[in-house]
Amino acid sequence: MDLFSAIDTEPARQRMEQLAADLDRLNYEYYMNDRSLVSDEEFDRMMRELQDLEAQYPELANPLSPTKRVGGEVNKSFRQVEHRFPMLSLGNTYSIEEIEEYEARTRRLLDGTPFSYTCELKYDGVAIGLSYRHGQLRQAVTRGNGTVGDDITTNAKTVATIPLRLQGEYPDDFEVRGEVVYPFAAFEAMNRQRESEGDEPFANPRNAASGSLKLLDSAECARRKLLFCPYFVMAPAGTALPATHSARVDWLSQMGFRVQPFLRECKDIDEIKAYIEHWDRERWQLPFGIDGIVIKVNQVPLWDQLGLTAKSPRWAIAFKFKAERVSTPLESISYQVGRTGIITPVANLRPVWLGGTTVRRATLVNADFIAKMGICVGDSLLIEKGGEIIPKVVGVDTDQRPAGAMPVQYIVRCPECGTPLVRAEGEAGHYCPNADGCHPQIIGRLEHFASRRAMNIDSLGPERLEMLYSAGLVRSVADIYSLRREQLIGLGDEATIQDKSADNLLAAIEASKQVPFERVLFALGLRYVGEVGAKKLALYFKTVDALMAATEEELAQVEDVGQVTARAIYAWFSDANHRQLVERLRAAGLQMQVATVEGDDSLAGAVIVVSGTFEHFSRDEIKADIERHGGKVASSPSSKTTFLLAGAKPGPEKLSKAAKLGIEVIDEAAYLARTRK
Repeated sequence: MDLFSAIDTEPARQRMEQLAADLDRLNYEYYMNDRSLVSDEEFDRMMRELQDLEAQYPELANPLSPTKRVGGEVNKSFRQVEHRFPMLSLGNTYSIEEIEEYEARTRRLLDGTPFSYTCELKYDGVAIGLSYRHGQLRQAVTRGNGTVGDDITTNAKTVATIPLRLQGEYPDDFEVRGEVVYPFAAFEAMNRQRESEGDEPFANPRNAASGSLKLLDSAECARRKLLFCPYFVMAPAGTALPATHSARVDWLSQMGFRVQPFLRECKDIDEIKAYIEHWDRERWQLPFGIDGIVIKVNQVPLWDQLGLTAKSPRWAIAFKFKAERVSTPLESISYQVGRTGIITPVANLRPVWLGGTTVRRATLVNADFIAKMGICVGDSLLIEKGGEIIPKVVGVDTDQRPAGAMPVQYIVRCPECGTPLVRAEGEAGHYCPNADGCHPQIIGRLEHFASRRAMNIDSLGPERLEMLYSAGLVRSVADIYSLRREQLIGLGDEATIQDKSADNLLAAIEASKQVPFERVLFALGLRYVGEVGAKKLALYFKTVDALMAATEEELAQVEDVGQVTARAIYAWFSDANHRQLVERLRAAGLQMQVATVEGDDSLAGAVIVVSGTFEHFSRDEIKADIERHGGKVASSPSSKTTFLLAGAKPGPEKLSKAAKLGIEVIDEAAYLARTRK
């Protein structure tokens, strides 16, 4: 950068540094001290200003900028990294007697040396290690197999309680171990959103946290509002660290970590047992899940003296809580009909207190599950929560079974429309085939179509859709685009739709016509086709006409589309009613092809072979980008190949063949330099 460029950008650099410092301070107060110093609107304004400046001056952007909390980077894969310090597993026990034996054995091994214990919560989440160099986050790695884990640094930066820069005093080079958990409130909010959009809810916070950290889209990870709970410090030999584990954890809070205030120093087995008993009773009062207690010798210099077993350290042990289980009578079974016609049996239970909540219902999954459990009419069911939020049926309390009880007979007709149920070969669930005459299926499809992640038609929620359906105005998603102002005004028992509401609704419907093709495809609600699948289908086939004309074999060629999904897509588009629906939506002005992005002729005449995975593109996206710039994609190097575009882990055969033919090999950065002049 020359002198004049530096002078020109100096005001921007100063403003960016000031915004970053202010946002870091506001984030710290909010996430660490539960203090909100400015309104959400003001915080968002500052964040947008910093994002705009970073886009305008990318050379000035800091990799640890607060904007990284928002996410937005897309990973194509997660690189595996070897841990500098192995992530050991702890020995587990469910028995207080074994904890007593552990404590007695530890005292015997230390032979009169004075020491104490720490007792901590065993977080029910995902273990990760955070490496810091000179006070800045360098890398985040999952536990993996204890020796090798996945590099999740991009997603870890979106977790607000993981400091990107440390405060106070800290070692130049060290690692913080901890657990990423999904707080109950955020988890339940996410599940409510998923259900409202027609997606399956997550089974439990632990699995959801793990899946969130492995999302390819870091912006989606940021929306999950995960929490990092640190509990351990590792450093190279010779690093000055406090002599006790409790002091090290306390030190982390001074560096800017949000340390949970539940660690206790215990001097003997009685205090350890009291701590375990307390949290076995009170664990459901916590805002996140725990599945036990971790007991450690507090004096770190004694750890080497105690040593390791083949699998775990002798200076620590984990006590696991037993999953809470209750028996309660099955009062009835309801059969719910989803938007795709799938029937879900639900147990209606005599209300019972379990894991901090009153449980009234639990899924029975499908007919096979009911048969496998051997559930009879009048049975009492065994319900567990454990680390789960959603209660599950784990068995039958046969001691409570009434004499002569008969097995539950699964329904053979739809509980809503009476149509005989169908069970396709190789599938676990029954479904109602009356898609156009079954009320919950119709309403479910309408809700899914209008939802935020599909067509995003604001003000068209479940109640209003039900109102339009009852008035005979909407039976199909295509009917939404035929609504007129005079039909809407005054609609409802209490004239709930007035002039402004009608105008807003019609404006939202009109705006939805600009939703891209991949979301239109997702909005159609094909079985087994979620958001990611819809995007891959759209990028592969480009137009709805090509998709409708595809055979099962051609559909199965799309990444992550298996035979079952291909068969379902083919059957859907083979239906004359569905083809008519597509034509009505096309006539209404919806996007039925992938939008053409303007390119140039920077690759005109070039023949390019693509191999490996890429940071900024999927395989389909990079091929489309080449074509937009005038190039042609070939499957294998030949004498006509201009260059081979190699991403991460390119195919060795293609590389070898390119080398033999003297073909130039370029990486993604070089490709972008050629096409983004």
